[in-house]
Amino acid sequence: MKKLLKPSLIAAAIAVSTFSASVQAEKSMTVVSWGGAYTQSQIRAYHDPWSEKTGVKIHNEDKSGAALAGIRSQVQAGNVTWDLVDMLEGDAMLACDEGIIEEIDYDTVLAKSPDGKPATEDFIEGSLSGCFIPQIVYATLFAYNDNAFKGAKPSTIADIFDLKQFPGKRALQKIPDGNMEWALMADGVDAKDVYDVLSTEEGVDRAFKKLDTIKDSVVWWEAGAQPPQLLADMEVSIASGYNGRFFNAQVTEKQPFTIVWDGQLFELDGWVVPKGKLTKDMKAYLNFATDTQRLADQAKYISYGPARASSAPLVTTHADTGIDMKPHMPTNPANFFNPIKKDAGWWADNGDDMRERFNAWLAQ
Repeated sequence: MKKLLKPSLIAAAIAVSTFSASVQAEKSMTVVSWGGAYTQSQIRAYHDPWSEKTGVKIHNEDKSGAALAGIRSQVQAGNVTWDLVDMLEGDAMLACDEGIIEEIDYDTVLAKSPDGKPATEDFIEGSLSGCFIPQIVYATLFAYNDNAFKGAKPSTIADIFDLKQFPGKRALQKIPDGNMEWALMADGVDAKDVYDVLSTEEGVDRAFKKLDTIKDSVVWWEAGAQPPQLLADMEVSIASGYNGRFFNAQVTEKQPFTIVWDGQLFELDGWVVPKGKLTKDMKAYLNFATDTQRLADQAKYISYGPARASSAPLVTTHADTGIDMKPHMPTNPANFFNPIKKDAGWWADNGDDMRERFNAWLAQ
């Protein structure tokens, strides 16, 4: 004779079943990025569409500024709470070497281009370095407030260091990256030669000597939202910053800013997956979020160039204002006339020494 389940056991079984269904329905992932207009571009281009498609809730944390240290500490503690992290190319190389992020089988995980090219032939050459999946090409460069200058306007890196013709304070990021390269350019070194010169003790001395000429007029910034605000408040006349932040201030906030494209320091930014987080669901998300259309869609919201060749022709207009986005891309030929490609490998090898000396120089 078949035994009947007690009502209490039936209730418990129903509760477990309901709880399991609830967990399944409330799948979530924690994504770490930079905040501001950039995170909003990610949310609108692929986080929200993915949530609509799958029901997965995406929680955003604005902690990419400390991403390398954060992943390192989580992995060492055996408690990895971040599922996906937006990281700079150089930091991704370091994290990959340390074994704290996952290696990616690119042509298996990532989507092909619309014409059938594997991902390894569609992303920017050399950008798929083992653990890193690039999303965007962005530039750190200079912008000025139009109201700061009545006559001639700055247009070159040399002008940024010319306090006599272009008076006023400068806002510079409180790191050596970029500042060292620009100092050498302002001192007459060609963009293509800056790392050769910077690889010598004499070159490093030369860069600091040039930075000395404006040191007393510098306001140092540490967060990406600061430079546009400093310009808007007229606390500085010229500021370094991310081209997407300046674009957002120009277009969305109607600020009277002009970008100086000379000497733009362009680099790659993209995804890394912390150790142990490369699940089947994560692979599906990466396949979706880095496909040709999604990377082109991101350019509707911020002026960063997509990292896939097949995405570039699909870049159209700004989603909110309707302006053509192509002229605002760092890689637009009109803007790409004298750029510096940030050498992530060079900074991975020399960054610790440069930061130590830079911090000592700041303290002098």
